[in-house]
Amino acid sequence: MRIIGNIEHPNLKITVFKMDNKLSVKFETGLYEQTFKFRESEELNDFASMEKLVDEEFVRFVTEQFEKMHRAKNAALGRYIPSPETEVFEEII
Repeated sequence: MRIIGNIEHPNLKITVFKMDNKLSVKFETGLYEQTFKFRESEELNDFASMEKLVDEEFVRFVTEQFEKMHRAKNAALGRYIPSPETEVFEEII
């Protein structure tokens, strides 16, 4: 897999990869990442075509998914690690 380019964005790191007959675009922010893979075709075969594919609507969808991922992670952590106010301490006299 090799990097064929980066798409500029103010809040996300967007990297485009090529391997065999596939193109991938990876979105990263903070501790989260999403990767979408596409079969190479006549219309989708290079960095320029991937730049056109990653439009505002695609980025909006990815951003919404990042928000859902963040909520899911925090909910799981909340269930696994109790908050300090729910801890019960022995009474010391």
